[in-house]
Order: sequence, then structure tokens, then C-alpha cells
Amino acid sequence: MDNFRKLFLMGVAFSILLVACNTRTESGHASGNDLEEAARAIHERVLSIDTHDDIPFNFATPEVDPGVWGERQVTIPKMVDGGLDAGFFVVYVGQTERTPENYEKAKADAMIKFEAIHRMTDEMYPDRIELAYTANDFNRIKSEGKVIAAIGIENGYVIGKDISLVETYHHLGARYMTLTHGGHNDIADSSTPRENLDTKEEEHGGLSAFGEEVVAEMNRVGMMVDVSHISKNAMLQAVRVSRAPVIGSHSSVRALRDHPRNMDDEQLLALRMNGGVIQIVALSHYLKAPSEQKEDALTTLYEEYGMAGGRIGFGDLSDDEVIEIRAKMARINKKWPGASVSDFVDHIDYAVEIIGVEHVGISSDFDGGGGILGWKDASETFNVTLELVKRGYTEDEIEMLWGGNTLRILREAEYVAAEMQAEEMASL
Repeated sequence: MDNFRKLFLMGVAFSILLVACNTRTESGHASGNDLEEAARAIHERVLSIDTHDDIPFNFATPEVDPGVWGERQVTIPKMVDGGLDAGFFVVYVGQTERTPENYEKAKADAMIKFEAIHRMTDEMYPDRIELAYTANDFNRIKSEGKVIAAIGIENGYVIGKDISLVETYHHLGARYMTLTHGGHNDIADSSTPRENLDTKEEEHGGLSAFGEEVVAEMNRVGMMVDVSHISKNAMLQAVRVSRAPVIGSHSSVRALRDHPRNMDDEQLLALRMNGGVIQIVALSHYLKAPSEQKEDALTTLYEEYGMAGGRIGFGDLSDDEVIEIRAKMARINKKWPGASVSDFVDHIDYAVEIIGVEHVGISSDFDGGGGILGWKDASETFNVTLELVKRGYTEDEIEMLWGGNTLRILREAEYVAAEMQAEEMASL
């Protein structure tokens, strides 16, 4: 066992003692209406950022108009109504067989979603929502009375083998990139291999050599390295090689829900050592195990849409199929309710106790499978703050959880990029 892992295990033991000695209790400051009033005041003051909101290919069109209330979980009116200041709208492209033709299609599909986000902010609703390119943009845009859009990429497959696309996508506004999704790619191994694409649990043993180059290039341009979806080995290697803190844009904790998409204590401690942030995700299946009856109903539903066995993911469905499966999932969830805001904050509590409030954040995975009792869409965002206040979190801590930590690592990514570019110039 190398020294790095020994340090992790020592940290685990120490952190367990912290959990035993420092467990949060319900707030004793206020109750009832007074507590809710205090929570609303806090919610209005802090800058809230949701780091993962999916979009379809026909986003920002008359069919999927982000400027109306609509059926989607994240729209501009719902953000305003729920006090959600900022959302990372996600350029997601599903994993397919790695061929030259599919690389080109993945790049073209990514560009469709980049163009859609820019259409929303630059053409359709520039007076209501603005795209943030820097950490400083977030507070400025909020002060101007607009909600904030940011861009994340989900699945590094969209660069194929062309590392120059990292800089291209950064120029378009991408401020993080998830290295993999469901299925291995040329950058790294996935935490959820695909039966129809992957013959091994691990292809690279974590990051590939190309993947290490990609991480370095992301550092150079100022794009946050997202370690959600990647295998444990890939995640531990990514935090070692990244000069900037990493982000887990939408993951929860494995100690409370044993799921391959969640992070165990060793990963959490590695994240803390790197200075990064885990964004706890409001996706019911990652927060608590469903009942046997619900599991059976969901399995049947997934098989109906070809999603069983990891063959395809939610984001690979057509827009019509997404509408259909959402309606069917809603009926299942009504019959067997899933995780709640309380379950969600349990995961926040656990991560805070293990690695500190400075390394924990919040995400929803709305319009990509997320949504829980009490936070079913952006209009219910305040309920998360209310639960945090009930648990005894201070305003400063809530500010860190809701956006301060995300902006800290974005600023650090910007600083590292400036440093690396200066080193590059000095070497010429």
C-alpha cells in the first residue's frame, strides 16, 4: 500500500471520530414561522448554484422553451420562483462505439447543445438570463437581477481523440467536463461499464495516458475536472494529477447508499486533500435504496426502453421517449415515494462531517433523472435551504454549500490556468 492510501486510511479513522463527536443536531434558534422566515432571508441573500441540469437536443426552441413555466424541471420562471440563481446547463452526449464516424457525430451533437444554450442566453432571453464565463460573473449577473447560466460537459467522449477540442469547448463557455459517462472512453474508465460496449470492468486501470494529457489541458485552459461517473481508480488518479481542485458535479456518498455512482470515504478524503468539492445530487436512486416493489417496477420500465443492464442511459432516449418515461416514472414514484429533501441533506451532513463544509455542494440532475420529494423542480429550491437551516447550518455554511465552494474551485482553476499559461510563455 503506498503512502498516499495510508494517509487516506488514517484520515478515515480520524474522520469517524469526528462524526461520533460532532454530529449535527436540529437548530434551536427558532421554530415554525420564525424559522421559515429566517431561512427565506438566508435563501435570498446567498448565491445558489445547481451544478447539473440536463437539456435535450431541441432545447431553446418553441418546442422546449426555457422562458415559460412548462413541463421541464428547470426553466427561467421556475428558477426565479424557487430562488435558484444559477444552473450549469449540461452538454451531454451518450457513449457509443469509438469509431472516427462516431467521434465526429459526438462533436456535432455537442455543438447542437452549445448552440442551444447560447440561443437561450444571447438571442431568446438576454434580459432574463446571462451566461457566466468567469467566477466573478456569477455575483455580477445576480446583482443585475438576472438568473445565471453556466455550461458543463458530461462525457469527455465529445473530444474523441482530439485534445484541441478542450480549448474549443472552453471558448464556448464550458467550465467543467465529466471525463466519462456510462461506459469507458479514451480518457478514463467509467464507474458503470456498458454491456454492449465494454468487455472489461476496467480498460485503462483508471485514467489512460491520453486522459492524463486531457486533465493537464483542462488545467491549462481553466476548465474544472469533473470526477463524477468515473471509476474509483480513475477518480483517485485524477485528483493526483490535476494541478487544480476537481469537482464531483453530481454524486452522493456511498456510506449511505452503496451505488457505484457514489463516492466512498477514501474518495471523499482524496477530494479534500485535492481541495475539491462533491456536489451531492438530488437523484433518489443515489440517495436511498428503493423498495423491492419499486425496484421491480423500475426494472420493467427500463427494460421497456432498452435501459436495462447499462446498455443505454436516460440521456440517450429521444425527446418523445423522455416525455413518456417521465410520465411513467411519475406514476411509479407516486405509488412508491422515493427519497426526500431530508434524505438528501443526510448525504450533505455525512460528507460535511467527513471532509468539511468547504468541500461539499449541491446539484439536482434535473431533467436527467433527478428530483426528490420536496425538491421536484427548480421552483422548490428554497426547501433545501429550509432543511439546512433546520439542521443548524449557519448562513456562512449555507452560502458555501449553495455556491461558494463551487466558485472557489472555479477561481482556483482560473488561477492555475493563468499560472500554466505564464509558464508556457516564459519557456518560449
